[in-house]
Amino acid sequence: MSKRVDWEKIRLYVITAQDAHPGKSVTDVMEQTLIGGAGMLQLRNKTGSRSEVLEQARALRVLTRRYGVPFIVNDYPDIALEVDADGVHLGQDDMSIKEARALLGDDKMIGISTHCAEHAIEAEREGADYIGVGPVFPTNTKPGKAAVTTAYVAEAASLVSIPFVAIGGITTDNADAVISAGAKRLCAVSAIVGSEDPAAVCRELLYKLTAADRAEESSNANAIANERETSGHKAEENVTLSLNGSSYQTRSATLDCLLAELGQRDKRLVAEVDGEIVPRSRWQETTLADGLRIELIQFVGGG
Repeated sequence: MSKRVDWEKIRLYVITAQDAHPGKSVTDVMEQTLIGGAGMLQLRNKTGSRSEVLEQARALRVLTRRYGVPFIVNDYPDIALEVDADGVHLGQDDMSIKEARALLGDDKMIGISTHCAEHAIEAEREGADYIGVGPVFPTNTKPGKAAVTTAYVAEAASLVSIPFVAIGGITTDNADAVISAGAKRLCAVSAIVGSEDPAAVCRELLYKLTAADRAEESSNANAIANERETSGHKAEENVTLSLNGSSYQTRSATLDCLLAELGQRDKRLVAEVDGEIVPRSRWQETTLADGLRIELIQFVGGG
């Protein structure tokens, strides 16, 4: 899998936090996040011995392979190599990206935590494959670290072209604000792995992300439609065509705009172009050219 990761499919990034679920194994809890739709997992164990981290890494590598998702190891590039993880995640005080790349090679991902615009720009320049942006809100996972707020999320969205994951204190209650600031990917730690139902929390966060996608698509479509309506979507020159058997000149560039010009776009009718019926869903993409034969057949209600 390595760097051949489809980031469009990774919307929810989940990190281990075994102190958040006493009595439950890391593997069992993380499997629940995968069932809920997590698209990438990271092993983060700041207190365990190297042998404990290695054991957890081996188990999570087996699990993530079974579910077909990327697996990242925090802080330990040697363990990432040993278990054939997809990459490593580094902090600002860890080894440099250049050093990590020399150890891991070009096929492994390197992510790095960033806390300001300068960090983000530097990480992209140094060759990071993705960055963490946070902590967005105060969090026990990063005690003493000042929250960067959603303002930095908005900055990252406009400043870097590599993928970024918003992280830090994110819950189902505040995720909408983070998404509105420009985050396409979320990472929640305690809110997910510390819950009674990690899978359900994952599904709720993913629902918020996809709902925002739909709202953005709808907004973009409306903006395009409004622009066409106000501009008339005019062609640069007049187009001469045959309209119901008569010669007709127009500067409309598409069939949709021609029908708007004629006051027919909202009518119940069939439009034929050169003898072929053009469904309403394709009116906006059907461009006009000299010599086209257009027939408009209107349905008249009756009984």
